[in-house]
Amino acid sequence: MSIWWSLQLRREAASVPLARRLLLGAMETAGVDGDISHELSVALSEACANAVQHGGGVSEVYRVTASIYGDMCRIEVTDCGPGFPHGRQARPAAPESPELLPGGRGLLLIEALADRVRFGNQPGSGGAVVTFDKILKWRADAALLKAS
Repeated sequence: MSIWWSLQLRREAASVPLARRLLLGAMETAGVDGDISHELSVALSEACANAVQHGGGVSEVYRVTASIYGDMCRIEVTDCGPGFPHGRQARPAAPESPELLPGGRGLLLIEALADRVRFGNQPGSGGAVVTFDKILKWRADAALLKAS
């Protein structure tokens, strides 16, 4: 099974649950295990919240693209903000005591929930790109969904 979708969303808080619900609906339709779906939806919510908060600049929108190919889901969130600081296109540094900080745990949470994460900037124009992959597990009834 293969599913692909892309959204261009306004940089406002109401867009985050919209993206999350769309992803959960796609996961349900595909027969993805509920725990995996939940983990992906939390990671997506964090990436979208970061785009809403930090993705300003010339555009008031950000983009979410998600795909399921075989047993892998890939999600990419791209904004038009300043991007990650120069040279910081790899794993963000974990603070000494992240639980004491009032925010800034979103990227660490995405890393904890996904199997592979890449942080980068759009070539030339700036803007952050957060891409994460998750190996999928299927519900017991997923075989019935795939057969129909």
